[in-house]
Amino acid sequence: MTATQFSSEEWDRIRAKLQSGPKRYGLPRREYGSVLLGSFNIRKMGNTRNRSPDTWEFLAGICRSFDLVAVQEIMDDLSGLRRLMSLLGPEFSLVVSDMTGVFPSEPGVGERLGFIYRWNVVERMEVASDITYDRTKVIDSIAGDYQTFTEDMGPYAQKLNDYEAGLRKTKPKLKLRSFLSFIRQPFCVAFRIAGHPGTKPYELMAVNAHLYFRNYIADLRQEFNALADWIMSRSMANTNAYYPNFILLGDLNLDYDNPKTDRDRIEQRIKLLHRDLVEANVNFPFLDIHPNRQEIFRTNARLTETFDQIGLFNRDPRLPAHTENSTMGTQPQGPDYGVFEFGNLFSEALLDRPYTDLSSAEAADFVARFEHKVSDHMPVWVRLPLPVS
Repeated sequence: MTATQFSSEEWDRIRAKLQSGPKRYGLPRREYGSVLLGSFNIRKMGNTRNRSPDTWEFLAGICRSFDLVAVQEIMDDLSGLRRLMSLLGPEFSLVVSDMTGVFPSEPGVGERLGFIYRWNVVERMEVASDITYDRTKVIDSIAGDYQTFTEDMGPYAQKLNDYEAGLRKTKPKLKLRSFLSFIRQPFCVAFRIAGHPGTKPYELMAVNAHLYFRNYIADLRQEFNALADWIMSRSMANTNAYYPNFILLGDLNLDYDNPKTDRDRIEQRIKLLHRDLVEANVNFPFLDIHPNRQEIFRTNARLTETFDQIGLFNRDPRLPAHTENSTMGTQPQGPDYGVFEFGNLFSEALLDRPYTDLSSAEAADFVARFEHKVSDHMPVWVRLPLPVS
């Protein structure tokens, strides 16, 4: 049976439940003296007709909570994004990339990456660019693992020849065991967070990324490592970077389904980044258990993974270091971080039970009602205090 979208009556119940206590579900309220930065993978946001008016209003309400939000999975058809912006109103602005992940006119699932920002709090600066590995770096990658690339390319080249000769119906997909370049080019934009009168601005390069998801690169962690290395090299080793402070926001598809084992591996990688730093900080707060919780935040709708992340790479001592994660959320102006757990909101509003109380079968059936039309990812956010100048 095909899953149905929520009805208008159901959306009324959802809105009433949310209004009764947004903090319960992790939707942050805007606090004077702080700025809210978020990331939201809105699943296949394209044609405006693919979602109901109530759904568009709900998505707009989420984005309206933030001063700057990075959005992933924007389709080539911008009608849905334009509808979202019209609902947000004139106090919001947009910058969006061109398609990435697929060559123009060829089949495949490509997408755009975008930033929505409140222009009276956040000012967009001159720089906006994709992040790529240039030809020299690609050649170095191939040369460094030449045998593996040769072994992978051989069967692919034969299948491609068969496809072009009409001997197979579908174009083959290349399965690489080593990182070559980004599956989707991350999008980098310079922002100056002016904040409120009397506060000292933050100056950040914001990187919006939707990294590789399983199946093709044997070690999918390589793409995260490559992007982290790029940011470190640009922000820490190059004094001509537009701003030395970077914030990474996005669906990083980080392999983090088992915190007991995965955290040590990821932490070791971050420690390697710290090793060569002087007066600098790398902080991924979602790798830690929030002081007000008993377990790690999950960011996918099924509550099994922490795919979505926000990472700080900076020299600004006002930005929270990883040593501050254990005291997050103790002040109204932050620093703090969290997830808007709308799956739990939907479950309590419509089933009168928390999502975590549903059986596996019930949970699967329920998520199927919103994971395509709302999203299969939940928004993540950080709150930064705006220090007085």
